Amino acid sequence: MEPFIFQVAILTLCLLALSLTLLNALTIWRAKLPPRHWAAGVSLMIPMRNEARNVSPLADSLQRSLQDEKERSTWEVIAIDDQSSDETGQLLALAKERITELKVLEGQNPPAGWLGKPAAQERLFQVSTGRYLVFIDADVRLEPGAISAAISTMESNEWEWISPYPRQVAVTFLERVIQPLLQWSWFASVPLRLAAKLRLPSMAVANGQFFVVTREALSSIGGFESVKGEVLEDIELARRLWQAGFAGSVVDGSAIAHCRMYESSQELIDGYSKSLWRAFGSPVGAAVALLLMVTTSWLPLVAGILGAAWGWIAFFAISLSRLIAALRTASFWQSFLLHPLSVALLLYLVFRSFRLKRAGALTWRDRAIPT
Repeated sequence: MEPFIFQVAILTLCLLALSLTLLNALTIWRAKLPPRHWAAGVSLMIPMRNEARNVSPLADSLQRSLQDEKERSTWEVIAIDDQSSDETGQLLALAKERITELKVLEGQNPPAGWLGKPAAQERLFQVSTGRYLVFIDADVRLEPGAISAAISTMESNEWEWISPYPRQVAVTFLERVIQPLLQWSWFASVPLRLAAKLRLPSMAVANGQFFVVTREALSSIGGFESVKGEVLEDIELARRLWQAGFAGSVVDGSAIAHCRMYESSQELIDGYSKSLWRAFGSPVGAAVALLLMVTTSWLPLVAGILGAAWGWIAFFAISLSRLIAALRTASFWQSFLLHPLSVALLLYLVFRSFRLKRAGALTWRDRAIPT
């Protein structure tokens, strides 16, 4: 009887993940082009540290986007060269010749207790003047009209913040196996509409690659000081905004922006290692989450191979949830049947992250991450 109950529990979890993914795929808000109306008073801000390879393509993207946007809005574009050791500063100086709205700030050492990115974002916030504060990462590429589309979606829902999730570009094998887990993880576990309506901090989802917030809302929570030591400052910022009573949500931004986070397997490994120790809240939370992932990926596959029909049903249910999430967000869908491999690699990355944290060896962009 006990094995039967165990089998039913695993199958139920897989079917629940599939059902929630399907619900989110059908109901998630989507930032679309063209925008319904235009926004005035926009500050577009980009923190940059050792981003030489991204400066030129980012400038191309901004030039195309601004040609479409600035005819309708009051704009400023501010980048901060956060003490780069590469040619980021020189290339930004060249970019200013193409983008007349671009201002470039020189970075400073983060104050005690601050991580580099929140410190850079706080400095950008302090010098900005717009009502709508738009933060993007240097590896994000915007479609013409993207920012107006994001703000239009935010205003039509009467929100104070929005996080359009860009389409995640995956090129290498490791990217194609790991990156689709990003969207799937919250598609399969968070009822997005309900979480946004109730503003449940434990279910906050956001992506700092593209984040828009009103000046009033960000000021009311003390700016980025409220997340100054957080490696996942985007999710924590969404939580703080919800806790302060400000409405907003993650939305599907695949139609208006795309991003390639890492350009090599080693970059991906290092990037995830810096933050996965914090992704699940605590070591116990990480253990529970990983146990659930293994239980709903490897166990159904093994059971199916051994001849159990319930195993194949569970395996294809969880794989289908991966496929639906990938198709809905225009990410790499062809690896959906490799979900057990994705989970195994994630396990390795989580253990590596905790090991480096314990050793005090976490770094990002050549800066140590305090533990």
